[in-house]
Amino acid sequence: MDQTTTSIDTISKTCIAVRLRLLNRVITNFYDDALRPLGLKVSQLNILIVTARLGLARPAQVCEILQLDVSTLSRNVKPLQAHGWLEVVPEEDARSQPFRLTAQGKRLIEKAIPAWEKAQQQASELLGSEGVALLDKAARKVGMAQAQR
Repeated sequence: MDQTTTSIDTISKTCIAVRLRLLNRVITNFYDDALRPLGLKVSQLNILIVTARLGLARPAQVCEILQLDVSTLSRNVKPLQAHGWLEVVPEEDARSQPFRLTAQGKRLIEKAIPAWEKAQQQASELLGSEGVALLDKAARKVGMAQAQR
């Protein structure tokens, strides 16, 4: 077996990124499937939740908290505004465009809780308590690394 074939074999069996992306797709599908009847994706629910916690959400803050780039945030915020779940708060500096949850957005979150709980249960069952604990540990480690940057 030549070096390239050996490397291909190693990468195909051990690549952390590939396994993590697979896990991400499977878990995300649980949440997206559960939230679909509400016209919502889990990525959008996360933006609504962060916005609810912040009160007045500045795009840069939301991007930092959720580790999103500005274009991804913008692409997700537009439909949330169009549905009336988020509203832009006019400010002197029009470039920053902070936004907040509307009363309709708060009601949507309340309606989404049972769907989120169902998906959370599915994800927990798939990963098991040990998998969830390892995920929590890895997320804390990543959070600390991000804070040190």
